[in-house]
Amino acid sequence: MAENFPVIRVLMEADDVERSLGLCAAQLHRDFPHDEELVLLGIKTRGVYLAERLGRQLMSAHNQKVLVGVLDITLYRDDLSTLGPQPVVGKTAIDFDVTDKKIILVDDVIFTGRTIRAALDEIVDFGRPRLIRLLAFVDRGLREYPIQPDYTALKVETDLTQVVQVRLTESDGEDRVLLCKRPV
Repeated sequence: MAENFPVIRVLMEADDVERSLGLCAAQLHRDFPHDEELVLLGIKTRGVYLAERLGRQLMSAHNQKVLVGVLDITLYRDDLSTLGPQPVVGKTAIDFDVTDKKIILVDDVIFTGRTIRAALDEIVDFGRPRLIRLLAFVDRGLREYPIQPDYTALKVETDLTQVVQVRLTESDGEDRVLLCKRPV
């Protein structure tokens, strides 16, 4: 469940989320038409749900089957020591060899780039992909690392007092994207 920060404004409603996922799937199909080496790796938690939805969209709209895997980057984070004495580590589920695959790394929001850096570290522990591209559903800017998404549904200017929440039915009971105020 997402934290309840005061909402500044709604950036996307449910129909916008669904339409944007369809557009992202169309872009992936355009760039990798019926490519059997294409796989989607979702970063826990919401990136996994987005990757699963994109996989379904690719199948239903483009008759393109893709493998979907799950990355839990907890042990690869550079702030692991700040997460408490025993951080909760989930399961990474990649039931296929990533060597020579074309990977689309999927996350809900890109901010500093640190999550993506950790995900890249984890992926190469599983093998050597042919290429890795990034699909960040929302790009909120303010990067600390030189990492940019290749695909995005929404780019929004933010400041450090704000939070972008991608709320999804699977984890939050609704599909919406919110710009919120971070409590001081």
